Amino acid sequence: MRLWSLSPVYLDRMGLLGLWRESLLAQSVIAGKTEGYKHHPQLIRFKSQKEPITAIGHYLSHVANEADRRGYQFNRKKILSHHPWKVIPVTTGQLKYEYSHLMQKLRDRDKDRYQTLKAVKTPKPHPSFVVVPGDTAAWEKT
Repeated sequence: MRLWSLSPVYLDRMGLLGLWRESLLAQSVIAGKTEGYKHHPQLIRFKSQKEPITAIGHYLSHVANEADRRGYQFNRKKILSHHPWKVIPVTTGQLKYEYSHLMQKLRDRDKDRYQTLKAVKTPKPHPSFVVVPGDTAAWEKT
């Protein structure tokens, strides 16, 4: 499971579709609707919020927004909460790590996107996050 801290604009088609599926799985875990992945480290930042369902719903809404922008049709009825949510901190180190990880994937599966994104010096976060100084997150498996 990878719940990207990066803005979904950087993801290729496969990455965006995977993010949607994995975010819906995360929502199911947080809502207690499935037993698997209950202790997955990617869920910590959502589960630690005062309203975790609202936090993951906000995240999913922005993934769906990117899908809309590209002409895809993600079923927003699957999002359990459509309420606005405050942003969650993400460190500069985490964004840098994830961007490097994404670029490795793109180098293999979408060379054109890889070439386009090589020029990005400071990647933007997913709209659910605000960037703060710091190293890679403790929960990240590097």
